[in-house]
Amino acid sequence: MDLTVAGQHVHAGTGGRAFDPDLPLVVFLHGAGLDHTVWALPARYFAHHDLSVLAVDLPGHGKSQGAPLTSIAALADWVVKLLDEVGASKAALVGHSQGALVALETAARHAERVRALALMGAAPKMPVHPDLLAAAEANDHKAFDLMTSWGFGPAGHLGGARVPGSWLMGGGERLLERVKPGVLSADLAACNAYQEGMEAAAKVTCPTVVIMGSDDKMTPARAGAKLAGAISNAQQVLIPGCGHMMLAEKPDETLDALKTIL
Repeated sequence: MDLTVAGQHVHAGTGGRAFDPDLPLVVFLHGAGLDHTVWALPARYFAHHDLSVLAVDLPGHGKSQGAPLTSIAALADWVVKLLDEVGASKAALVGHSQGALVALETAARHAERVRALALMGAAPKMPVHPDLLAAAEANDHKAFDLMTSWGFGPAGHLGGARVPGSWLMGGGERLLERVKPGVLSADLAACNAYQEGMEAAAKVTCPTVVIMGSDDKMTPARAGAKLAGAISNAQQVLIPGCGHMMLAEKPDETLDALKTIL
């Protein structure tokens, strides 16, 4: 589906079904350097279970035009402009990693527009290692190597892909290699600069689930639990044997966790 948000072309996947503005809306927000394709399974599932789905390419990512937005706050305000564009008064927001920060900040800043929240691979703060920041700023392939190595848990490093013959870490690198120059650097810098997670969490009023991987090195489960503890009545789901890239590593378990809120 092609949209215009803030004067720029934006692409969004709809889960294989035509967008229906009369159905409850779910917006999926991807992580740093990624795009809407990471949501293929949950987007398709919920689109075929009486929900409208928008798995968006954030500005500058995937098929969306424009420069990447450089702060989590700016991205949160952009999400509301997206809702305005499709005529949605409210939506459930599902975010992974950087997308989780965006979803969290949107729910804090625009509580009346968010009916439910799913935060995956999330933490109150997401400091980025200086080596990764430097490599991304230099458009060095090392940034992709570091993100892939740190992002995947046992299923990626030792084998355990659900699809026979597939290579999780290789697929992860190929996806990152599609990102436009400067976009990953902007994303990581935005994550690194965001310090308002706990304050935002205290403002969330909608039903929320925080989904964590037991072997997540980038946003450890203890950090996800801390974030969940700051959100009123938030559910916590821990996926065993899973790293940060839960959509690829544990797709079925991740979908089951999302079903608890959507």
